[in-house]
Amino acid sequence: MSKRISKAGNIKYALSGDDKFIASVEPGETFVVECAINANDGTIRHLGQQLTEADVTMPFVNGATGPIEVRGAKPGDMLRLDVVNMELDKLGFTALWPGIGMFPDWVRRKEFGIQTRVVEVKDGHVHWNEHLRLPVKPMIGVAGVAPVHGAVLTVDNGTHGGNMDVQEITTGNSIFFRVNKDGAHLFLGDCHAIQGDGECNGMGAIEIAANLTVKVSLAKAPARLNHPRIETATHICTLGCARPLEDAMRMAFEEMVYWMEDDWKIPAAEGYMLLGQIAEARCTQVVNPKYTYICKVERSLLERYYG
Repeated sequence: MSKRISKAGNIKYALSGDDKFIASVEPGETFVVECAINANDGTIRHLGQQLTEADVTMPFVNGATGPIEVRGAKPGDMLRLDVVNMELDKLGFTALWPGIGMFPDWVRRKEFGIQTRVVEVKDGHVHWNEHLRLPVKPMIGVAGVAPVHGAVLTVDNGTHGGNMDVQEITTGNSIFFRVNKDGAHLFLGDCHAIQGDGECNGMGAIEIAANLTVKVSLAKAPARLNHPRIETATHICTLGCARPLEDAMRMAFEEMVYWMEDDWKIPAAEGYMLLGQIAEARCTQVVNPKYTYICKVERSLLERYYG
């Protein structure tokens, strides 16, 4: 039976190396983490429900369960997080919230007002309405470790991870973080049943509670591991978190040039030119304090010609 880490009393709204550990795990251990919905836990109760201002207090959203100690983790290490399984709750929601999203009226906070759509998530589908069923594509919105210094709100992101909102952070994939503090201080939360690219309306995914089965391991960090990385069954992926969006894209591509040069011995200039032909890239969210961009390269191409 895997260790289970409860969300009860353990939800944080900032990723920090100063909080007391809520649990400890060993490298190589598989365990379960309970994650709350992106609102006050227990707020979403029934279909047709409409959230009120009292239900969501900005910027205390995107609550994450943690920090979890990874025993033996030290600065200079790399933490590998394998997502083994995601068990979703039965009800999720998406919402329009004045002041967030792609088209915010920052001054008047009016826009469309507060609008909420609570949906059932069952039989492998998001039941949008009586006609439309969307196949679930579960993902973890917040995943990260303690930053180098201080704390970063869970609504934000950075080199430590955090609220990256990347669809590739999902079952079967691995995420890599540079460890900045002893014990790593792992946080997980803000799970989604499905999310479109850009997460355009802020609470744009189907926000949902979930139980995550994950595995952790440690290795020496690559010298140029500056932002989180992802490996899927088919691709290697690099991330950039920044504003403006062009800087997030540049960071993601820069990280890929480094990875291909360090691990695949492709000279930087050649790698840069190669990305001009083979890169798969997109913005995953444009609604957080810093935007997220992903750059992907098909692993089989690298193995075939540079392995």
